[in-house]
Amino acid sequence: MAAPSHRSENSLSGRIRRYAQVSTTVAGQAAKLAGASLLGGLDRGTHAAELKAALGGLKGPLMKVAQMMATIPDALPAEYAAELAQLQANAPPMGRPFVRRRMAAELGPDWERHFADFPLEAAAAASLGQVHRARLHDGREVACKLQYPEIEAAVEADLAQLRLVLSIWRRIDSAIDTTRIYEEISARLREELDYSLEARHMRLYGLMLASEPRVHVPEPILELSTRRLLTMSWLEGRPLLEFRRADQASRDRLALALFRAWYVPFYRFGVIHGDPHLGNYTVRPDLSINLLDFGCIRIFPARFVKGVIDLYWALLRDDRDLAVQAYESWGFAGLTNELVDILNEWARFLYEPLMEDRVRRISETNAGEAGRRVVERVHRRLREAGGVTVPREFVFMDRAAIGLGSVFLHLGAELNWHRLFGALIEDFAPEEVAARQARALAEVGLSSRDATG
Repeated sequence: MAAPSHRSENSLSGRIRRYAQVSTTVAGQAAKLAGASLLGGLDRGTHAAELKAALGGLKGPLMKVAQMMATIPDALPAEYAAELAQLQANAPPMGRPFVRRRMAAELGPDWERHFADFPLEAAAAASLGQVHRARLHDGREVACKLQYPEIEAAVEADLAQLRLVLSIWRRIDSAIDTTRIYEEISARLREELDYSLEARHMRLYGLMLASEPRVHVPEPILELSTRRLLTMSWLEGRPLLEFRRADQASRDRLALALFRAWYVPFYRFGVIHGDPHLGNYTVRPDLSINLLDFGCIRIFPARFVKGVIDLYWALLRDDRDLAVQAYESWGFAGLTNELVDILNEWARFLYEPLMEDRVRRISETNAGEAGRRVVERVHRRLREAGGVTVPREFVFMDRAAIGLGSVFLHLGAELNWHRLFGALIEDFAPEEVAARQARALAEVGLSSRDATG
């Protein structure tokens, strides 16, 4: 099938055809999955490859949803997660006439007067919008992220298909109840459509990381931003993966910056960046990093942060009662002794690098193979125990931990993760985190309700 033109892809009729294609693709593959499972003839590896091939021609938010699901352990079978993780979330760029019309819709018919130079060709493309590198009259270089037309309808169509797939999968395998996972993903994805919210998130991260010299955050230019246009300072940097073969000291320095960028906000303010995608940071000549894209931000109550720390101490001290308390503070309910044992097995896998006081890699085994074995064993035990409902608040914390761990593996970083973590939590006090969070949110015009669904 020939690729659609930019005109048809970005027209309303083109979008409607796309929704029909999504529905047919996902519903058909889901029915095939259900039928094969019921008849006992399912080859998951083959079917997963077919699903990836069927979805690979589609662009936009569906790819973002697929990648989110692929990074949440056990939300989907391992074979499907591995295939979906390879999908690319880049949509075809808008043509020049579309860019002109979109900019006029956001800044008015005389929009060009705000810029000394505004190339109509995109500098980068993503799932929900595209970025133009422009220059203001005062000489500042800026990034203008412009949302694709009719993208809200595309998001809703894709979320409807996700609900269908998950509902069928729940009937086939009840080990993980994905109801709350769906609720969390849909809430976060809808938030990403609001660039005015992302501008406030960006200001929040600039505030939280102001004392971190290794991390840089762009500044939003509010007078040139709307709900569907986000203008910010342009931060120059090289892709992180270009440093995979750098010397060990350089790679360790980058990993330390990334560790601080993600976890200083979480343990001091109760805020996590939920999208540790490799494209969301670049590297400066001094090996400090630029942190980019603030659409997927999760704000947690201080009790949740305390639960993450409590579970660490529970595992370190083999304190079962404290582990139960931690899981309950995350939102797990109906915990039996058997379920606690199963959850602890997964938790030990995640926390293991933090529990040894020595310099080491984030994983010293074949990480993919070891993780697969743990997931399969946990999944089997959960199914035998009657299943578990994953709380909403757990979803993106888990995703961030696994995604960031994958980046550390790519870098081959060797650090004392135990001491890095210990330095962050040594003076932890829930009431101070709550107060710090409230002050920071108020300063940038946010409330905790803005990112908790």
